[in-house]
Amino acid sequence: MSVLLGALLLVPLAAGIALIVVRPLRFVVPVGLTVAAATVGLAVAATLRRPQARLPLFDGVAVGFAVDDLSAVMVVLVALALLAVLAFAAGDPALGSGRFVGLVLVFAAAMLATVTATTLPPLLAAWEVMGAVSWALIAHHTGDPAAARGARTAFLTTRTADLGLYLAAGAVLAGGVSTLAIDALPDVAGGWRDLAVAGIVVAALGKSAQLPFSFWLSGAMHGPSPVSALLHSATMVAAGAYLLLRTSAGLEATGWAGPLVAWVGVGTALLLGLVALAQSDLKQLLAASTSAQIGFMVLAAGVGAVPGGVLQTVAHAATKSLLFLVAGAWLVRVGTRRLDGLQGAARRYPVLGAAFTVGAVTLAGVPPTGLWVSKDAVLAGAAASGPALYIVGLAAGLVSAGYAAKAVWFVWRLSPPTVQDGTVGRAGLRVQAVVAVTLAGAAAGAGLLALGPDILRPAPEPTVLELVASGAIAVIGFGVTWRVAGRLPAPAALLSWLHLEQIALAAAVRPTLRLAVLLARLDDSFHHRVVLGAGRGVTRTADEVDRHLERGLDRGVDGVATGARALGRTARRPQTGQLHQYYAQAAVGFGVLAALAVLLIGVS
Repeated sequence: MSVLLGALLLVPLAAGIALIVVRPLRFVVPVGLTVAAATVGLAVAATLRRPQARLPLFDGVAVGFAVDDLSAVMVVLVALALLAVLAFAAGDPALGSGRFVGLVLVFAAAMLATVTATTLPPLLAAWEVMGAVSWALIAHHTGDPAAARGARTAFLTTRTADLGLYLAAGAVLAGGVSTLAIDALPDVAGGWRDLAVAGIVVAALGKSAQLPFSFWLSGAMHGPSPVSALLHSATMVAAGAYLLLRTSAGLEATGWAGPLVAWVGVGTALLLGLVALAQSDLKQLLAASTSAQIGFMVLAAGVGAVPGGVLQTVAHAATKSLLFLVAGAWLVRVGTRRLDGLQGAARRYPVLGAAFTVGAVTLAGVPPTGLWVSKDAVLAGAAASGPALYIVGLAAGLVSAGYAAKAVWFVWRLSPPTVQDGTVGRAGLRVQAVVAVTLAGAAAGAGLLALGPDILRPAPEPTVLELVASGAIAVIGFGVTWRVAGRLPAPAALLSWLHLEQIALAAAVRPTLRLAVLLARLDDSFHHRVVLGAGRGVTRTADEVDRHLERGLDRGVDGVATGARALGRTARRPQTGQLHQYYAQAAVGFGVLAALAVLLIGVS
């Protein structure tokens, strides 16, 4: 295995496991930051050298990893997100434990393995580890029942969708691709290819919180904000979109999967954008906007605009990491996530406020920021597939400008919030300000990456008219929302995330529980009785055997013993020890023998 690739995957994994097991009381944050910085260096080196590795697993099946054009972007993105999140979390003493930092490092290692895996076995393993660690991170505050419930919902929802990957692996094997290579989906034979692609689509949509799985992201917002920044910007929710981008050739080969994925993506971008626009909780607004922005990446995979999807992933990661981290800083200092309670937060913390504003303007797609360029790159691919996708995509862009403007309007409003500054010192604030400003610059300038390597260069390229139209829509949407932000309606269906969780409970969870209860009753009333009845039958049979057969055998054995004793007594009688009796017995014996001899001679 390549030493460089092995170090990229094992350094954060080993350090994370060590911190979780040992849980040192000192130097946890410096160790975490050192490991994160080393991971960034390894990621950059891997991007330049493009290492590959294959280890034998089964006959004809290997554990494969590689850094290619697509994964090169992702490994650097994941490593930088890890460093930014740990640096920002260093400003919050409540997140300086070995358990928290260790889990973050293990999660990052699992994400790095996910994006570099070239065969399904390591992808499955890393995918599972990522899901399990995300559950632990969301529920980090163990005394918060809402966090525990949100973690459980996120784990069960994504875990259910993850079963699609196992279905895909089985279908790939059955379809004749014994290597289980991810890029070999177009080579899978017959209907097995459709089954494999369907499994991958379900797993990816679940992990990326796309319709109809979006609701789990709402509950996950009860976790710490740095966790939200890590999981819901460049890593976990982006993993599903990345998998679809990686397998876009397989989507196209089926004929049906590409259009389906494209419409799910653009539908999520529009509907979850409306959900974000209705929210009165800042983290819920950012969560719904995450599903909406990931929808553009999914749209890119569906229409084959892979470079646009990758560019959207990079720009969104910088933007959403920034917004989640600043929201978390305000939550710690102000003590609330509600927008009306955060009024004036940007004025009280002007550096964080300015960085948040840059992130929100970028999220709106206002020119010349990163998401303006990436979104148009995706929409150019949608326009090449059909005008309907393009029009709905533009509508989703208009809505994104609305929810971004709403967030900025509240945090800059004059009315000051109730502040509780005692929990975090000024040193922590300075560190967080540096991280926020850095991320703001990355978010605003991410569009320049479109001039870089081919994997980030849009194809097809958006026209000047498309760029001007989308930029104008973003500016108009931002301006109109700014005028009416305090009076926007909040329909119940949008506040409750389209009632998706209630629908899932009614359509899947409750029927499953009823079936489980029915099977339990069947087990108690039928199988349980069968097992007990069989036991009682065996007991009765044993009693009958003991009563009849075994007693008869005992009598037979006793009879043989009695006969043997009688024969013994009879045999002892002639043994008197007197010589004349022995002579008499011998004479009788000889007489009998003589008689037998005469008889035999006479017969012959």
